[in-house]
Amino acid sequence: MLDFSCHTWAFTDLTLPEALGTIARLGFRYADIGSGTNLNAARAAANPHKAAQEIRADLELFNLQPGDLYLMLPRISLADDKRQRELDLFRALVPFAVELGAPGITLSPGLAGMPDDTEAYDRAADALHQMVELGKEAGQPVSVEPHLDSLVHTPEAALKLLDDVPGLALTLDWAHFVYQGIAHEDIVKLLPRARHVQLRQAAPMRLQTPFEQGQVDVNRFVADLQAAEYDGLVCVEYMNTPGWHGMMAVNTARESARLRDELRTARDAIKA
Repeated sequence: MLDFSCHTWAFTDLTLPEALGTIARLGFRYADIGSGTNLNAARAAANPHKAAQEIRADLELFNLQPGDLYLMLPRISLADDKRQRELDLFRALVPFAVELGAPGITLSPGLAGMPDDTEAYDRAADALHQMVELGKEAGQPVSVEPHLDSLVHTPEAALKLLDDVPGLALTLDWAHFVYQGIAHEDIVKLLPRARHVQLRQAAPMRLQTPFEQGQVDVNRFVADLQAAEYDGLVCVEYMNTPGWHGMMAVNTARESARLRDELRTARDAIKA
C-alpha cells in the first residue's frame, strides 16, 4: 500500500531530534533525512557508527523509520579538487547509511557547469558510476534527483543519465518539473525508473506554493503512481528556503499535514 514520509528539510530551523519529533507528532511513520542544516555530513562521516546510532535512537523514540537519505554532494561535476572530496565523503558515508537502515541514498546529478564546460556531464556520470558501485557493495541503492540547478533537470536528460550509468535509479521530485511547465504526461514517463518520489505543491515559476495555489492534481498523481505499480514511499517535501526558484514561504507543518491527508484520501478512494 502506498505510504508517505516527511522530509526533515521542512524543519531546518530545528535540530534533527526536534525535526523528527515534529514529523512524528504530525502522524508520519517515515522520515526522509537530508544532510545540511540539521545533519552535518562531515561529522557523520568521521564516526558513522556513533552518528547513525544516535539518529536510530531518536527514530525509535518517535516510532519512525527512515524513508530515504539525501546526501548533498553536488560538486561531482566540477573540474577541481572538490569533486574528489565529494567522492571521498560519499565513500565515508556509506557505512553511516547502512547503520542508519536507510532504504537508499539520493544524490544530486551534479551542478550545471559553465556553457563551455563540455566535460561536466562526463565527470558527473563517472562519479555516479563509482557511487553506484560503492552502494551496490554495501546493499544501498543509489538514485539521483533531477533539479533545477543541476546538469539534469528535464525528463529527457534524466532518462539519458539513467541509461548512461547502469544501476542508477531515480528520485523524482515532481515540483522541479512543474516549475518548468513540463506536461504531466511527460513527468509520468519517469515513474518506471523511480526508486523514490517527492512531492509538494508547486506551479510554473513557483517551486513551492501553499496547497490552494499549487497546480499538482493529487488525485491524478496518485492514480498514475498506482498505474505504474510504484511501490516506494511518497515523501511530502516542503522546504524552509523561501525565494529559491520562486519558493513561497509556507507553514511547513500545516502544509505537510494537508498534502499528506490529500494523498491519503486519493489513495483510499482508488483502493475502495
